[in-house]
Amino acid sequence: MFKYIDIHSHVNFSAFDADREATVKRALDAGVAMINVGTQQDTSKTAVEMAEKYENGVFSIIGLHPVHTGKSFHDEKELGPSFASDSAKASPDMKVVEGKEGFTSRGETFDPGYYRELLMHPKVVGIGECGLDYYRLEEDSEQKQKQAFSAHIALANETKKPLMLHVRSGSSRSAYREALDILKREAKVGGDFHFFAGSWEEAREILDAGFNLSFTGVLTFAHNYDEVVKNVPLDRMMSETDSPYVAPVPFRGKRNEPIYVREVVKAIARIRNEDEEKVRAQLLKNAETFFDIKLS
Repeated sequence: MFKYIDIHSHVNFSAFDADREATVKRALDAGVAMINVGTQQDTSKTAVEMAEKYENGVFSIIGLHPVHTGKSFHDEKELGPSFASDSAKASPDMKVVEGKEGFTSRGETFDPGYYRELLMHPKVVGIGECGLDYYRLEEDSEQKQKQAFSAHIALANETKKPLMLHVRSGSSRSAYREALDILKREAKVGGDFHFFAGSWEEAREILDAGFNLSFTGVLTFAHNYDEVVKNVPLDRMMSETDSPYVAPVPFRGKRNEPIYVREVVKAIARIRNEDEEKVRAQLLKNAETFFDIKLS
């Protein structure tokens, strides 16, 4: 039925308000399933509503992104060099401040009751994206992030749903090891370190602890993570776009979308020097097993 899956997309974001249904249709018609991931209460609710509209191939994950546990402005530098101007509506709060494009994080408190109710929908397949983001820590932000992270883990343990993990290190501090320490102490479920951008040493520690990794279109234009992609067992990784961000080659400078996950799969096969069909089939199987869904 489906040949690919984008396990982490944000078609629930306002970047897709003008053509959301067309974007989903393009993917489904091409045999690409997707999981839309919430980052606050409203985008989580939208992700669930989207999943409900489609019989199969569209799923949701719900949670509070660590940067939204506090209020602060995040500019295009923080979003990364791959942040395209066409993605300027990626957050409902996207705006220009002092000549810089970016968004203001929400300052929400994680409400287990709100998310527990959303989790009653059968097409909610995970909890997140949650974790630690140390790129730009504001005052009191670390404590709020860790409190929210632990609350997500507790809800995941309660509902036996896997965690979608957002972990981003600072310039001199590894968020991966701190997040992994928390997970080792508290988590009784599995989790995926989405958009993995760490070292092979960090990846190995994550794998040894029983967690998985997923990769994006960055692999099509940068070689920073080739060592990781080559060494991670094929049955411990998954493919994603993180759309509308980080469009892969040959779509650089455009808004990213789930159908482009095919380029991520090609890149993984190329880096590993393995048969593309073998890689495609295994990545699909990995997602089916991890999220307990049926696609093929």
